[in-house]
Amino acid sequence: MFRKAAVPTVSNGSYLQGQANGKLSSMDSGQPAQEGKVVLKKKVTLLRGISIIIGTIIGAGIFISPKGILKNTGSVGMSLTVWTVCGILSLFGALCYAELGTCIKKSGGHYTYILEAFGPLPAFVRVWVELLIIRPAATAVISLAFGRYILEPFFMQCEIPELAIKLMTAVGITLVMVLNSTSVSWSARIQMFLTFCKLVAILIIVVPGVIQLIKGETQHFKNAFAGNDASVMGLPLAFYSGMYAYSGWFYLNFVTEEVENPEKNIPLAICISMIIVTVGYVLTNVAYFTTISAGELLLSKAVAVTFAERLMGNFSLAVPVFVALSCFGSMNGGIFAVSRMFFVASREGHLPEILSMIHVRKHTPLPAVIVLHPLTMIMLFNGDLYSLLNFLSFARWLFIGLVVAGLIYLRYKRPDMPRPFKVPLFIPALFSFTCLFMVALSLYSDPVNTGIGFAITLTGIPAYYLFIVWDNKPKWFRKLLGK
Repeated sequence: MFRKAAVPTVSNGSYLQGQANGKLSSMDSGQPAQEGKVVLKKKVTLLRGISIIIGTIIGAGIFISPKGILKNTGSVGMSLTVWTVCGILSLFGALCYAELGTCIKKSGGHYTYILEAFGPLPAFVRVWVELLIIRPAATAVISLAFGRYILEPFFMQCEIPELAIKLMTAVGITLVMVLNSTSVSWSARIQMFLTFCKLVAILIIVVPGVIQLIKGETQHFKNAFAGNDASVMGLPLAFYSGMYAYSGWFYLNFVTEEVENPEKNIPLAICISMIIVTVGYVLTNVAYFTTISAGELLLSKAVAVTFAERLMGNFSLAVPVFVALSCFGSMNGGIFAVSRMFFVASREGHLPEILSMIHVRKHTPLPAVIVLHPLTMIMLFNGDLYSLLNFLSFARWLFIGLVVAGLIYLRYKRPDMPRPFKVPLFIPALFSFTCLFMVALSLYSDPVNTGIGFAITLTGIPAYYLFIVWDNKPKWFRKLLGK
């Protein structure tokens, strides 16, 4: 049924089988490593872990268009409340993943935890949708923002040609792929530098905002909760936008096997990162409202640029550069983490075997990184990216809710499992309910797009039986799959 565990052997090329396929103990299991075996090295320190989380969460949204929440809440005060509450809820989800990451010490994130709790079929469906659509589309979208804002200073007086944006985007995607294929250390170092740039960009907005508050510029906070009343549907949609803005806290769990001292560093990195991001997001929005009214914010195409132009004059030209660097950091962190999901899924027999190969000299999962390049390019030049993300945004929260529900299930199914870090049970219960509520909301508010996304997700079921369960495949078909 599944591909049998493969004994690690040297291939004809420059790769070695990463680990034996099938459900394996983690790298921390205490089992002796086989002689000559190449594994991914533990190069993710606490600081690098923090940079992966912060650098992937903070993309272009907080600088360009944080108006989804304001639009659906109807007032400044309620929007700031939603930003804060979404940060706390995201911290709850991150703490659940911290528990899972310290008791299941295998990389792969969502895929691995669903596999452990609920078995191979839902785990395969998760990685199927991620590989074919979600990750290529998400990478293409954030890359387009990088391409647009890196060219912005050169086209101040005119519209940027779409072809130029796509070509620059293609260059950015290729650079990220090459970087992640070449060196784990350099990828992590650049991620740390880009995370520093993001935090500097936030400080460039927050510090003048605080100065404005000290000067008494509080007119936009008077009667902060007055304004258009949020509709019954508006408030949940605001939470949906807020949770999306904070998404990315789970990426460190994709590289658990490469984290030094994961029992300590995973919970610490998650807690430190989420506190920094939540405080940064809330203060950035406060800073915007010291200078820009709610109505002006809703009309602005790039809020950070509007804010900088009013307070900093010519220095506002630096904002597009910081936005571009922020997007590049999100691209780099996302590729670094998600490639490990494909690596682990291949190791378990759910993806072609070549994706579980590790480069002998560079110690990177090169095939698992490179596989995303052609798929992302196809999405970039041919796909309706935003429609695809709308179709499948519910899938992300469905599977995250399933993962956290799996934590509760494992508490009862495997009570003796070592849990160096354990959260109170109400935290996973509240968070999984929130995720499932957002899924139900998307089904109610946008049944057409959600229904299409649901149908795309369900294609993973026949694919599972075709590629994984079916034993009597023709020889050419098995060869194609690398079996």
